[in-house]
Amino acid sequence: MKPALAKAPEANALEDLGRATLRIVHDLKNQLNGLKLYATYLRKRLDREDRSLEERETLGKLIAGLDRAARDMTALVRYAQPIELRAQPRTDLSNIILGAAREGVQRVSGPLSEPLACDLEAAPLIGTFDPVLLAEAFNALTHEAIVNAGSKQAGAISIRARRSRGSSPAALVEWHGLRPRVQAPAAHSFDGYHSAYAAFAAKVIAAHGGTLEFANESIHISLPLSE
Repeated sequence: MKPALAKAPEANALEDLGRATLRIVHDLKNQLNGLKLYATYLRKRLDREDRSLEERETLGKLIAGLDRAARDMTALVRYAQPIELRAQPRTDLSNIILGAAREGVQRVSGPLSEPLACDLEAAPLIGTFDPVLLAEAFNALTHEAIVNAGSKQAGAISIRARRSRGSSPAALVEWHGLRPRVQAPAAHSFDGYHSAYAAFAAKVIAAHGGTLEFANESIHISLPLSE
């Protein structure tokens, strides 16, 4: 039997640092959520006391900032965790896409935001998928699409889904309307992606046997279908 090679001290130290960092990020996320609760309570008090519009708008911006920071930390934690599929047969991908068009945009732009426009082919998109993980991944990509819209409005983003015309059945899902990318991700990015949102989504898509690609102004996914 070939003896196992011992890890270099540097590798062990990096693993320990990664685990410690993940715990810190998780704790910070919980603290941010606590601060958001206090800020929300203050906003309700300001509304009852009919305080100035400037004070209420300032508090609203503070809550929005806490929301963004908590979402970013959640994405980082999810990206760092291993993917454990709980796939279910005959899962309709169309329902997951519609959920991302609705819930994904609300998480970025607020509860009053309209769902993204969807162009779904009438043919069913049935496969063996983990609906919870795929919903997380599609929400993350909706977040990525809206953030990368730049000066465009969230309404400029749309989702299109159709069946491939090849010999093997597959679903092709695309987010359109992104701002053109002017540079490649840096070497220290998340597995070659610009953000933890995109890298987490890529891990989920790959675990389902699919592919994820960022084009100049769009995001493309291919997922195998069972029928």
